[in-house]
Amino acid sequence: MQFLRSLYFTNRLYLSLSGIVFLFVLAFFVPVLYVIAKVVAGLLLLFSLLDVFLLYRTREGMFASRSMQEKLSNGSDNEIYLYLENKYTFAVHAEIIDELPFQFQKRDNLFEAHIPKNRTHVLQYTIRPTKRGSYNFGAINVFAIGMLQLVKRRYRFAQDQEASVYPSFIQMRQYELMALSNRLQERGIKRVRRIGQSTEFEQIRSYVAGDDQRSINWKASARRSELMVNSFQDEKSQQVYCLIDKGRVMQLPFAGLSLLDYAINAALVIANIALKKQDKAGVITFSNNISNILPAQRNAGQLRHILELLYNQKTMYQETDYERLYVTVRRKITQRSLLLLFTNFETLNGCQRQLPYLRALAKHHLLVVVFFENTELQTLLYKPAATTEAVYTKTIAQQFDYNKRQIVKELQQHGIHTILTAPEQLTVNTINKYLELKARGLI
Repeated sequence: MQFLRSLYFTNRLYLSLSGIVFLFVLAFFVPVLYVIAKVVAGLLLLFSLLDVFLLYRTREGMFASRSMQEKLSNGSDNEIYLYLENKYTFAVHAEIIDELPFQFQKRDNLFEAHIPKNRTHVLQYTIRPTKRGSYNFGAINVFAIGMLQLVKRRYRFAQDQEASVYPSFIQMRQYELMALSNRLQERGIKRVRRIGQSTEFEQIRSYVAGDDQRSINWKASARRSELMVNSFQDEKSQQVYCLIDKGRVMQLPFAGLSLLDYAINAALVIANIALKKQDKAGVITFSNNISNILPAQRNAGQLRHILELLYNQKTMYQETDYERLYVTVRRKITQRSLLLLFTNFETLNGCQRQLPYLRALAKHHLLVVVFFENTELQTLLYKPAATTEAVYTKTIAQQFDYNKRQIVKELQQHGIHTILTAPEQLTVNTINKYLELKARGLI
């Protein structure tokens, strides 16, 4: 039974059989073709048996394994490697089907490779998971095709390999590496000139155009016979909290990811940058109740704690309770901190219902409300309306877009900082806002 389960036939064999059947049909009208058809059928049977013999005379003719990270990055391209080894004494053309986790809903992950005898071959492909959690990979199915390409033998390797999909640490490392190499501008991060000065003195350096003239050190300038200025650095050890809304408003999908997952990925990046800036980073997740509270700290294991906390966040469809959030923040966060609130408002009335709690938070902390543009509406806004129905649709889209702009004005009128962003630009815009607030000395 194991032999029969591993034995497959190629398209070449089926085409040959079709040709032989056609010859037998013609032989009914032209009898001389009957002998030719019998000879061809005999040769095909002989070659097929020879192909089977060559494939099965070696006990383990092929070997395959899968290599990947134990933790995959959500929303990013993760590389998967398949290592193939040909142990036959002849070159093999192989078809490889890697069984992906059910979350991808993909059953045709097929590759082809030509592997010389006693050689290895490496296949590489990428996957982009869009949900956090545990992913189970199935078997690697390798179909070795014989020398005559009439028969295939199936091998199965590496069954039940598990990987966990975490918030996008690949994106986090990219921004961290760019920050260390001063290449953040490539991703849209702006340079923000400091407005005012913080209280932490750093060094005395030469004056350059654009420096604040009030920072000129006249004594040092007299000694060096050139203008010298006092340089100040950002104040450190400030608390930065990411408040992540897990309510129903954060379940809208965009490019496969929910708004909640975009917020989680951005929170991980901003927490890492805050720690690199010597600030303290913490996280609070909430919906109709408070789910998790991770106090802001700056120790060596804080980033790992944040990553594990964000990994375990589950989707909730409850109405968000901002009153409970306000009470929790007032009780748990006693020092003035930067609060990055990741949420979403679709209507002005929805924002106004929560405005008293947002204003109360802004009295004691520096609050930044981060919410999302509906990019599908942006497409409708710039699409010409050719029919009456399209005119109505475009009018409704304009009303929704207007509501979003009104929400921004409403929050800013009460001294609340806002970020209205497309989901794919969330991380860049949040980093820019954080650096701007640091440069202005507001935190």
